[in-house]
Amino acid sequence: MAYDVVVIGSGPGGYVCAIKAAQLGLKVAVVEKNATFGGTCLNIGCIPSKALLHASEMLAEAQHSFDALGVEVGTPKLNLTKMMAHKDATVAANVNGVSFLFKKNKIESFQGTGKVLGAGKVAVTGADGKTQELETKNIVIATGSDVAGIPGVDVAFDEKVIVSSTGALALEKVPGHLVVVGGGVIGLELGSVWARLGAKVTVVEYLDTILGGMDGDVAKQFQRMLAKQGFEFKLGSKVTGAAKAKKGAVVTFEPVKGGAAETIEADVVLVATGRRPYTDGLGLKEAGVEMDERGRVKTDGHLRTNVAGIYAIGDVVVGPMLAHKAEDEGVAVAEIIAGQAGHVNYDVIPGVVYTSPEVASVGKTEEELKKAGVAYKVGKFPFTANGRARAMLHTDGFVKVLADKDSDKVLGVHIVGFGAGEMIHEAAVLMEFGGSSEDLGRTCHAHPTMSEAVKEAALATFFKPIHM
Repeated sequence: MAYDVVVIGSGPGGYVCAIKAAQLGLKVAVVEKNATFGGTCLNIGCIPSKALLHASEMLAEAQHSFDALGVEVGTPKLNLTKMMAHKDATVAANVNGVSFLFKKNKIESFQGTGKVLGAGKVAVTGADGKTQELETKNIVIATGSDVAGIPGVDVAFDEKVIVSSTGALALEKVPGHLVVVGGGVIGLELGSVWARLGAKVTVVEYLDTILGGMDGDVAKQFQRMLAKQGFEFKLGSKVTGAAKAKKGAVVTFEPVKGGAAETIEADVVLVATGRRPYTDGLGLKEAGVEMDERGRVKTDGHLRTNVAGIYAIGDVVVGPMLAHKAEDEGVAVAEIIAGQAGHVNYDVIPGVVYTSPEVASVGKTEEELKKAGVAYKVGKFPFTANGRARAMLHTDGFVKVLADKDSDKVLGVHIVGFGAGEMIHEAAVLMEFGGSSEDLGRTCHAHPTMSEAVKEAALATFFKPIHM
């Protein structure tokens, strides 16, 4: 049977691409090697981590904030089994939702490992070893990414003591000491879960800052916040070994700039040093599909590879490894295949760190603007001056707006604070339409809300804030 589109991979990029293509009247098939749809995000990434982040935040609120609010509940207790059951139920609901949407949109699915045989041909090998061939006008590679490990270090993951993000989402007990290798989003999110549940957390990071690539002001203040929560940081440190020991594990590291090596003992070591594009066994080289030096699939401005009829989206192509970026690319590719003008604005893709407080960012950082030689102005407003934040005991953090010095066009917005991941989107909408800080500052915001801090930061950018 011939298809208009065969999508390899059913993560956020793949399943969204498939659904959009079907909505546009195309005959679609999806190839998925795992037993369930949704890829890393829904099964062992974004969704389960958010379930544990929220649950652990609720425990922390009960332990530290309820009494000040006049809510007396006794001493809160952790039931890790129930918390993990909540996580699993959340995953199941989302995964089943994708399966329902496939049926609703008449998308055919094939369970097995996909391999590109060339333009218009995909082989699917099932768990039984049998292979069937699919004919299609278009192929979309949406196979996502996998754990990167530690560069130059042989790491043996057992997902019990030496764990990736997958194992860190399913620990059977709270570790006494969790060492996190990598101070990026994944490490800090999962580290914060176990810190709230009672673990001592030490972060070993190669760079001199956490959240490399994010705005410097935000990263510095956020590190101070995490330190107050009990995090210990070893920055500018290169990990040279991470291995199981008689009891727990041992991590060895040394200063990047030179110096004596140090060793830390841990109950669990979480390796969170980033991810790599997953293209194993896809047959791309044999099919003539070009790859770059980092193992990503090369595409043009329309997400097309050098082989006609083969496209690639998500973590396997250049750009931030974010589920929503993959989703937008999936929609764009479906529209392009259907003869429409699909497009992704890579300058307006928000990023969120779902810790407590959250960190959210969209557009350029101050460091990027300086490097590019762009003349800009800055407006900041702290949540300590926000009435709603005071009422909720969530006054940590600030909003920062960056705008072009001459045109006032907003170039970037950065927020660290409670609910930052929700507040960032008004900035994204503003920037999508080329809005100015004055546009944002003159837009009426409901009072009292946390979002008023966004308005005040915009006011501070083009003139002066009212409440500071």
